[in-house]
Amino acid sequence: MKFGLIIIGDEILSGKRADKHMARVIELLKARGLKLAFAEYLGDDRDLIVATFRRTFAMAAGGDWCVFSCGGIGATPDDHTRQAAALALDVPLELHPLAEKEIRARAIAMNWELTAQRLAMGEFPKGSQIIPNPYNRIAGFAIAHHWFVPGFPVMAWPMAEWVLDTHYEKHFDHAPYLEKSIFVFELGESQLIDMMLEAEKDTSIKTFSLPSVGDEKTPRHVELGAKGEPHAVEAALARFAAAVEAQGGTWSTSLG
Repeated sequence: MKFGLIIIGDEILSGKRADKHMARVIELLKARGLKLAFAEYLGDDRDLIVATFRRTFAMAAGGDWCVFSCGGIGATPDDHTRQAAALALDVPLELHPLAEKEIRARAIAMNWELTAQRLAMGEFPKGSQIIPNPYNRIAGFAIAHHWFVPGFPVMAWPMAEWVLDTHYEKHFDHAPYLEKSIFVFELGESQLIDMMLEAEKDTSIKTFSLPSVGDEKTPRHVELGAKGEPHAVEAALARFAAAVEAQGGTWSTSLG
């Protein structure tokens, strides 16, 4: 199963608010042996959001993707997510009965006037399921392997966690996993390719390299590593260290 994330809101792209969703979603996935395959940021532009959802709905049609969307599901003029999802799927919006029930219960509890604007927050693309919101009972919605939650972290994160634990538990990977690296000096990234290719003959691991130009405190270097089955990763790192020394380079386990 592959997982994607769409984060919607002008406030993120303008820098008015810093995004916290991606780091948290990565954390939630990692705790379950899963990983994020892509993340996209979109402004409050309905045409752009529609085009993006059309693409990701098509991508997810085979059932091997789960896509989270954070933000824009309210009922103010700058909220476009519900309408954009409906347009992308070519279905109407309709008031979901369970979402309506939750909104009405919230209104009673808070002594709110039950306005059309408040009920509109329960209007989702036809065929949607709801995602319960433990914070204020204003539900999110799910359709076509996409899970739509609010932009507020206090609501979005518990809802995303509920989605994973309720609908994707069978995909959790609890096999032992290790990611480990060394820092290589005096060698360029191109000089590391052969040892990476050799290591990846063991299909239980994947290798990676992250070059850095360094700064006044840190010399130019390449972080060279492997991730996957722990014993294979440890063996790969030992081979990396020996191969680096054989080529005249040096290495360290830290930059400190």
